[in-house]
Amino acid sequence: MKVLQKRIFLLTACIFMLSVFSAKAVDLDSLNRDPKYVESIVKRSQKIADQLKIKNTSASKQVVNIISNRYFELNDIYTKRDAKVKKVKDSGVTGDAKNEAVKAANDEKDAALYRTHFAFPANLSIYLNEKQIESVKDGMTYNVVSVTYNATLDMIPSLKKDEKEQIYAWLVEAREYAIDAESSNKKHEMFGKYKGRINNYLSKRGYDLTKEREEWAKRVKARGGTL
Repeated sequence: MKVLQKRIFLLTACIFMLSVFSAKAVDLDSLNRDPKYVESIVKRSQKIADQLKIKNTSASKQVVNIISNRYFELNDIYTKRDAKVKKVKDSGVTGDAKNEAVKAANDEKDAALYRTHFAFPANLSIYLNEKQIESVKDGMTYNVVSVTYNATLDMIPSLKKDEKEQIYAWLVEAREYAIDAESSNKKHEMFGKYKGRINNYLSKRGYDLTKEREEWAKRVKARGGTL
């Protein structure tokens, strides 16, 4: 059995390496972009990739390029939206016509985000496993999922298994939207909406959140920490 498991492991490793080496190289989409902006995005993407501890240098570079290109792609989508909204406002159109034009620009933006959303993890999957892809998403959303989830569990130790699962599921769902948001404020805003949903859910389940927070603050202070 051990021999078979070893062979399966080696075969899987070989298949993975072949897929990495046979994959088409991903070029950095830096043409006609501000060099300083490109540099800042690449640094941000490299920081996220470094957390994955990818041993293959070539694969690591590809991951950095994929993450960077997603940032560029998102910037292009929102820049296009902003240009259309500005054009509408500068045209002097008012009332319903203006609102409809602005809505059309935002609808087009949403459609572009949806079309490109799933390609990003698919591109990463050539070089990363599912857990690593989750880490990339966390890195792009300031690890709000784990921070919020752990804080909630710490605040309410009596949470039941199904409640924990629901809270985590909503935070992961929020991350899927936040990862495509146009700014850090918008990302946190999206998580804020889901935190509100979680609070409402817990209140309906009978938790006194005000009391839970007060007791939590006492426990944190007792162990020398701060909220």
